[in-house]
Amino acid sequence: MSTVLEPVTLSIEGMTCSSCVNTVEKALNAVEGVSASVNFATETAHILSPAEMDIKALVKIVEKAGYKATLLQDGQSMTLHNKKSARALFFAFIFAAPAVAISMVMSWHHRIDMRVLQALDQFNLRHPLYSPTAWVVIALSAPVVLLVAWPIHRAALRNLKHPTMDNLISLGSLTAFTWSIYANATGAGDVYTEVAAGVIFFVILGRFLETRAKSRAGAALSSLLALGSKEVTIVRGGFPLIVPIDQLEIGDEFEVLPGGRIATDGIVIKGESAVDNSMLTGESKPVDVRPGSQVIGASINHNGRLIVRATRIGSDTELARITAMVISAQGTKAPIQRLADRISAVFVPIVTLISIATFVSWYYTDHTLTRSISVAITVLVIACPCALGLATPVALLVASGRGAQRGIILREPRVLEVARTVDAVVFDKTGTLTQGVMKVQTATVSMSAGAVLGSSFAPLINEATILSSVLAIESQNTHPVALAIARHAIAKGARMYEATDFSVTPGSGAAGRVNLGVQSPVVLIGSPAAVAHSSTDFHPELKLAIAKGQEDGLTVSVLAWDGVALAVFAVGDELKSDAATTISNLRTMGITPWLVTGDSAEVAASVATTVGIDAAHVVSGALPETKLKFVEELKTQGHCVLMIGDGINDAAALTAADLSMAMGTGTDTAISSADITLMNAGLNSVIDALKLAKKTLKIIHLNMGWALIYNVLGLPIAALGLLRPIYAAAAMALSSLFVVTNSLRIK
Repeated sequence: MSTVLEPVTLSIEGMTCSSCVNTVEKALNAVEGVSASVNFATETAHILSPAEMDIKALVKIVEKAGYKATLLQDGQSMTLHNKKSARALFFAFIFAAPAVAISMVMSWHHRIDMRVLQALDQFNLRHPLYSPTAWVVIALSAPVVLLVAWPIHRAALRNLKHPTMDNLISLGSLTAFTWSIYANATGAGDVYTEVAAGVIFFVILGRFLETRAKSRAGAALSSLLALGSKEVTIVRGGFPLIVPIDQLEIGDEFEVLPGGRIATDGIVIKGESAVDNSMLTGESKPVDVRPGSQVIGASINHNGRLIVRATRIGSDTELARITAMVISAQGTKAPIQRLADRISAVFVPIVTLISIATFVSWYYTDHTLTRSISVAITVLVIACPCALGLATPVALLVASGRGAQRGIILREPRVLEVARTVDAVVFDKTGTLTQGVMKVQTATVSMSAGAVLGSSFAPLINEATILSSVLAIESQNTHPVALAIARHAIAKGARMYEATDFSVTPGSGAAGRVNLGVQSPVVLIGSPAAVAHSSTDFHPELKLAIAKGQEDGLTVSVLAWDGVALAVFAVGDELKSDAATTISNLRTMGITPWLVTGDSAEVAASVATTVGIDAAHVVSGALPETKLKFVEELKTQGHCVLMIGDGINDAAALTAADLSMAMGTGTDTAISSADITLMNAGLNSVIDALKLAKKTLKIIHLNMGWALIYNVLGLPIAALGLLRPIYAAAAMALSSLFVVTNSLRIK
């Protein structure tokens, strides 16, 4: 019997570099049945653990590894910039700034030394001090090195078995500080106390700016988390009652006033309005809703009072589903990130050995002890695995958040690396290239044909009455084509008449007697072949309409009264307005489009011609297994295949494709099978998703390149003594900041 695994997301506090990530991951993954992925950028751990495992046990594992952990709650910021870090930065600055200034401005240094020594001479208190000013600098640096930096030293002690960046900073700053005290007391050499204070200041400044930038990177997700309503106005017994959102149940009716946010997913039962779904779908145009319309929780009601019946609540809502997918994507590591993690795992021990080797080589090549220590400290300080650890997750954090704002939900980071190699795209038709809703494309009513019925029918032969007779029959039929014709009749202002003796013949049509007042004809509506069997010869005007509809790949229905055909309705699924533009843009990007559909050859050919897909790239009458085999065949031919669909019959092909996208208006099966979900009904999101993926991957490569080049060049420069420790500290902070701010360009 397989173990049931449940997802848990913990907020981790105290991580300072990717080595910390490895430490936490190893601690969690060492537990049997637990699979964990830790994200440095969002400071979270995404864990799959046995259902019976207590969350407190996972928290204790993290704490035992030397870090704090809490369960991530909805609405909680992923990257918190709190008052504690700002306070630490403030105190580091007011002590480190004068220490560094006094040490670097030699005129100040000498002036203070002379005045102190003169004062000691006057009182006969002369003491063999190396430099009185150095003691001032040491005094100013002490609060920074010993108090402000205490969290760094504490983390270093905790991570002695698994060294992190904190170990490098702690070792470098304490070495500089203690050596300076010894050197100034004995006159053994130069003092580097300002280096210790400066290093701590730049580290804290770097982390402060880094955290703020990461907060900006995660702002999109934070806004998603904050969208959920906290209260809802439930209508019970005709009276509104404001209650907490967790008291709302499926089936409850709730009120949404103009300007208010819809509390949860539901169906409108009263009222009409325009609803803004832009925060969830990226679609800026408001959607008109009326009784029977589906609405999404967290969307904004514009201009009318609505009463909505809740259909999904809590974690089942569209907002919860989108948020869960975004968090899952941010918690999953891209293949390129795993390379960075492997490098970071051995980085700190290697840097420590390089620092020791640097000290030994300098000291035993006739350099002073002071100079040797200075160079070794510089090596410790400049080496920073932070940039390497942030290169991928921050970029992914920004990309997933930006995508969510535009209705593009990335499920896995691997899609970033696949998107750039896509050269073939396979489209489903219904619900993907088309709206997925049947609609009357053309309606032809022939007044001339009605003359055959005789003078008693003459007053009734007009478009309004004919459409009313259609509505009487089709309103009782549940077939999609019948519903489309009924909607068309209502839109044209048709009246509802009574129909008796109603019957439906599957595959042929529906019939009944409609009481029109003056006459009660038998009304038949169905396929041309079925109606032809029980009616007179069709009028030429109607024959032409039938031929044109069939040529366009539409479903044609003929209406007859008492055996005389009067009207033709050509019904079809309407193409999305941006379908042709999307196909054209894909071709421009070097991607070949294919259409694989279950529809007939005529319908498939018509759609392909309209949107610009070559006839040779059309497969009709396709079953789910046909779509799967076709995708696999393209892959065996060496193509990198993108599959786009929306139905259950697309799920297998979506899973088999190198990259897959599901329309957010489609089935849950298709969405759960796809790598990317497009919440916007339009197809332009396909192009946006590919461009977002390619741009994000470009940013990641640039980040990784910078992080590697920085360390490859920085370490030798430091080891050769070409850089002062304080400049090394500034370079270290700036390297991480560069990676984060570069990632923000994705926005």
